[in-house]
Formats: sequence, C-alpha cells, structure tokens
Amino acid sequence: MEENEIEMEIGRVPVVEFLIQSAEHLHVSPIVKYSAFSFLADRFFHSLPTFIQAAGASSSSWLLRPVTESTLQLFALISLWISTKIHNSRPLSVASFKSLAHTFIKDQHFTTRNFLEAEVLFMQVLNFEIGTSNIAFFFLEDLWVQFKGVARVGELISIEVCMDIMDLLYEKEEMSVHFRSPKSLAASILVTSYVITVPRQKWEFPLLAWVNFVTSCKEDDITRLVTKILKHVLGPT
Repeated sequence: MEENEIEMEIGRVPVVEFLIQSAEHLHVSPIVKYSAFSFLADRFFHSLPTFIQAAGASSSSWLLRPVTESTLQLFALISLWISTKIHNSRPLSVASFKSLAHTFIKDQHFTTRNFLEAEVLFMQVLNFEIGTSNIAFFFLEDLWVQFKGVARVGELISIEVCMDIMDLLYEKEEMSVHFRSPKSLAASILVTSYVITVPRQKWEFPLLAWVNFVTSCKEDDITRLVTKILKHVLGPT
C-alpha cells in the first residue's frame, strides 16, 4: 500500500474539516485542537498504511477493514480526546465525544466500547508517541507573543488570523509536509499574517531579519514558504 493511499481514497479534507468542526463544537482550547491535528494529520495518516501492512488482514482491527471516512472521523474524535487528557485538568468525557459522533457521523453508530478500542488502536499506530512540545502552534504562539513585545505593529496581527491560516494549510494535503518543520512553518505563518493584515505603509519593522534572529530560520527559506502559503491561502479553491 502506498503511503498516501488512504488520503487519496478517503480524502484528507473531509476528515480535517470534521476535526475543525468537532473542536469548535466542543469549545476546546487552541492547544488541544492543534495537538489533535498533530496526532491525526501529521502522524496517524502518515503511519497508518505501514501499520496496516505490518498487522496483516487477519490480525487487523475491524475498524481498519476497510478504512472508511466514518472510522477516520472516529479517529479524529479520538485525537481530540487524547489531547484533552494531556492538556486539560479535567478531560472531556467519552460520553461527550460519543454524543458528537451520534450527531455528526450518520452512517455508523459507535459505542463506548468502540471508542475505547479505537483509542488503543490509535495509540498503537502512533507507537504511543504523543509528545506535543514540537508542534507548529507552540512555536507560532511564542513568536506572536515575542513580536508583540518588540514591535508596536505586532498589535495589528491577530492570533486568530494565524490560526485560520494554519487550518487552511492542514486542509491542503500538498502543504502537510511543512508541518514536519514546525519552527520554520510557524515563522512563515507569522510573516504571512503580517503581509495579509498589516497595511503596506506600516511595513517598517524588519520582520524577516527578526524572525531569522529568533528562530535561526534562513530568510530565503521563509520567503519561499511564505510565497507558497500565500498562493494556497489567497489563490482559487
């Protein structure tokens, strides 16, 4: 099975949109949402084909025979559930996720037992690696706070705009590779937000040089990635 076969057959965009919709419905914090994104989009999709091959058809869970959009939606909820366990002092209950699944996943009914089985399977696919310190949102939020502290024009940049850009990039399968370099992606999203929201006549702060100083990311690399992001964010859908 090719690495991207699942995304091509099922479609990455509907599952990512389902995660965004679910995060909004549950009113989770940004760090919960983007940790879940990292689990699902950056790691689970990438590792699942290899996991299925290694497990073999006879030993593979029924949740993977076959992989359907409904089961991927279930795994999206699992990624959010695990993320709330990491970041919330009082994680959301399985009942709240089960209720959400009953409302939005129309062609499959998942029981509490199914959720528990899916959680174990999800963790196995991730090889139980659920660290969240190296995700783009962490670096983006830190850069945004620092920028506001050193430049008055930083007040014009909204973290919500930065997050909207990040959501759009998660929906673009061809841009997903950049999430494997979270620091440079975070720097590029901040610069993109600056270009989009700050009036040109106020472009006085040497943002590229500052980003290079703070992150050690090369200015030319950031410029190329910002150009790609702008094409995806502002180009035709």
